[in-house]
Amino acid sequence: MFLSCGDALFDLFAQGDDDVSRIALNGRIGGSPLNVALGLARLGHHAAYFTKISSDLFGQRIRAFMEREAIDQRLLVPTDRNTTLAMVSLKPDGSAAYVFYIDGTADRSIEVSDVPNPMPAELEAIHLASYSTVTEPTAGALVALLRQENDRRFVSYDPNVRASIEPDLDIWRAKVAEIVPHAALVKASDEDLEQLYPGRAPEAVLADWIGAVALSGSGLETSIGGRRIVVADTVGAGDTFQAALLAGLKERSALSRSALLRAPKALIDDVLDFAANAAAVTCSRRGADLPRRADLGLPPLA
Repeated sequence: MFLSCGDALFDLFAQGDDDVSRIALNGRIGGSPLNVALGLARLGHHAAYFTKISSDLFGQRIRAFMEREAIDQRLLVPTDRNTTLAMVSLKPDGSAAYVFYIDGTADRSIEVSDVPNPMPAELEAIHLASYSTVTEPTAGALVALLRQENDRRFVSYDPNVRASIEPDLDIWRAKVAEIVPHAALVKASDEDLEQLYPGRAPEAVLADWIGAVALSGSGLETSIGGRRIVVADTVGAGDTFQAALLAGLKERSALSRSALLRAPKALIDDVLDFAANAAAVTCSRRGADLPRRADLGLPPLA
């Protein structure tokens, strides 16, 4: 079982309208780690979620969405706090700009006392990402979860920097430095690295981390090319890549720190290629509409 933790929100996309007295919104469920859980579930894997979930309309819809997508809800913590909302506008190139409504919201109010202990015995991997790893009290609770579980579970991490939520990049840098040593797999976009470490080459940052798939602790370095597609937008692309990385490692019996250290270049290239194909499908569709196995020409898991 995979467990994603943290952000659970609604993305509200502003629709074009010449009448400045109104704004039409198209709401879609979002949150970087929730997208990863969705991607894993759609690829046929047992995915669960840990966060505080609101009893408001948006929280009810998130629960219904999880049920529809077969995302395990047993570790959700109910609350009356409101759901986080993100206003999303799309740039001409299809990339997304976000403004968040987050004060006192459900997914930003997880306490250390909410962390499940013990975890389900079938849990293999834990994934953390984005603003929930830097905003308190949730950030402290998730670090407590890592300290509780990282010796027994595979840990995956994506900083997914959202400076509009926490503009102090020193806080992001400090939290990245705290979490990376616990993680067996770290994925970061070029944009994240440029925000966190301006002027430094991505390879230099990865060399400091020693744990990303493209640069492993064994000294293996590799990369793959992109995919030529017609882009609808890039919402959820990185989360799709992360979910496919985790699924790919699981399906190749490499979901452990030791297995990654031993993995040959051919296996790493295969997993990266699988992840890039999955992300390309998401980019070809509007919103975070992550692919199912059939979309990638794959049979169901046995």
